[in-house]
Amino acid sequence: MNLIAAVDITSGALNAQKTRLDIVAQNIANAQTTRTLAGGPYQRQVVSFESELVRQTGSGGAGLQSVRVSGITPDRTPGQQVYNPQHPDAGPDGMVTMPNVNLSYEMVDLITASRAYEANLAVVKNARQMAVKALQIGK
Repeated sequence: MNLIAAVDITSGALNAQKTRLDIVAQNIANAQTTRTLAGGPYQRQVVSFESELVRQTGSGGAGLQSVRVSGITPDRTPGQQVYNPQHPDAGPDGMVTMPNVNLSYEMVDLITASRAYEANLAVVKNARQMAVKALQIGK
């Protein structure tokens, strides 16, 4: 059993989940941003993953695969229109376009990403404990 390969695979997943957590935090932080440098309200960002071949095993056997971030794309759904004529970004009709960030969705995504991160971290801890036990057997 190769524990280093397990840790390699898990490290890719940890990096991908960390990126996902960062993007969710960015979305939550900008939930009320109505003006960005590009103009217009903030657009929610979405992380997409893809599998990555880490190492090819043996002759013709299945390879070891991990996950990585394939891209961060803006969510193009329109934001909510809110009537607030006092807002500096209000149009002539008094309507303000808010970011398309839904805090409920972001919290679900945040919890899912943190649970996946914890699960991958548990794999690393278990691999480390197994390596330590294997070394103790060899003494």
